[in-house]
Amino acid sequence: MDYTLAMYKSPDYEELAFALLLEHLVSIGYPHEILAYKYDPTFPTRGLVFDALYGNLLKVDSHGNLLVCAHGFRFLKGAEILHYYPNKFIQRDDMKRFHILNTLFNLTEAHLYACLVDFFTNCSRYVNCDTGYKHGNLFMSFRSMFQDVREAMDSVHLSGCLKEKTLENLEKYVVKDPRVPLLLSRMKEVGKVFLATNSDYNYTDAIMSYLFDFSDGDKQAETPQRPWRSYFDLIVVDTRKPLFFAEGTVLRQVNTDTGKLRIGTYTGPLQHCAVYSGGSSDVVCDLLGVKGKDILYMGDHIFGDILKSKKRQGWRTFLVVPELARELQVWTEKSELFEELRSLDLFLAELYQHLDSGSSERPDISSIKRRIQKVTHEMDMCYGKMGSLFRCGSRQTLFANQLMRYADLYAASFINFLYYPFSYLFRAPPVLMAHESTVEHGRLDVGEAGTALAPWLAQHGHPGQQVAGVRRDSSGEEEDDGEA
Repeated sequence: MDYTLAMYKSPDYEELAFALLLEHLVSIGYPHEILAYKYDPTFPTRGLVFDALYGNLLKVDSHGNLLVCAHGFRFLKGAEILHYYPNKFIQRDDMKRFHILNTLFNLTEAHLYACLVDFFTNCSRYVNCDTGYKHGNLFMSFRSMFQDVREAMDSVHLSGCLKEKTLENLEKYVVKDPRVPLLLSRMKEVGKVFLATNSDYNYTDAIMSYLFDFSDGDKQAETPQRPWRSYFDLIVVDTRKPLFFAEGTVLRQVNTDTGKLRIGTYTGPLQHCAVYSGGSSDVVCDLLGVKGKDILYMGDHIFGDILKSKKRQGWRTFLVVPELARELQVWTEKSELFEELRSLDLFLAELYQHLDSGSSERPDISSIKRRIQKVTHEMDMCYGKMGSLFRCGSRQTLFANQLMRYADLYAASFINFLYYPFSYLFRAPPVLMAHESTVEHGRLDVGEAGTALAPWLAQHGHPGQQVAGVRRDSSGEEEDDGEA
């Protein structure tokens, strides 16, 4: 539901969550001075990695190579990066040290880490150390700071204070779109529609009632007024994703009059307009009478929604990426920067085109590398201080790689389905591998294959240095490498 059906208004919603996080940290002993910090929507992006050993925010590619490194609000370069990461590389599977901030709720968390590091680094009362700060006989590590922020996040969400503040001013924090009931009504005419959310029933009911209430005579509403639950064949709250996609929890029925759960495990058939709590993805399939690939599951969480539903159940997946609107705006308005970067890559390849393993000549590429760095930085700054969600220059980010690997479809909003017939066949464009993109189609004798390798190497370097993307089939079967 959150960030899929219910889109929260940015930056108002993040500012609210950020203020509540600061208040919680102060309540457990953090200095009152941190309350002076305000949420800056231009700083964080999703997909960043927090290093709990050194307190750095990192932007990495799918292999763990560093793209951007920031300590607080100070961006590190050259020797400073090598001091922390001698190979400009991190072991992503070290999940006790490196924590991926992939969700839209993580935006405030990422900015808070930067604020705290900035405060303690510049506060004269604290002594800076590589792994934290000293104050008299006390030592606060970046790991303990991470734990405090995570506990604050849990408290703000689980205590209900964020939800309460949101419900007090729905118009300020929640986007209301008359196309939502229109699209869902059309979906229900041709198939089965279910809602699975981690939120409790009372919050879900309040949000959904607001989204579907156009009784004020809104002329844009194109569907007759009716209860929001009537748009769904199945409603499940308290799902505790990603556990929902594994063993799940006990399925219980919700008393929609009181919001309380009925005792005992629900074992009956699917009831119209009934609301359930807990359960699992297997239970959803059983109640709806469908198999994994019959389901197109829409969500905003690359791990909790998309990766787990794809790998555990084989569901078709649709990832909601609200940042796409801004990403596409920059892509079109700053097209000259992308073209310049492409031209520089081609020029770099041409310098080596007529050289081979017997050549002693070594072209001077230092000026080209500097220009590539400058253009990449200019491109990044068009998106925000941490750059694009999907790329850094010509290199794709970890988030982009995960999206391409696990999401069958993605868009800025699920509302985009309104503009396609439900019979539409979505097909990905063919993705050429590196060796295919540099050789024209035609007969190639085996003896000529070695000769054809030369121009490929000129543009792509040694084959062992390149990892080209593999277009997976719709099953998405790939080796499990954990959350990252």
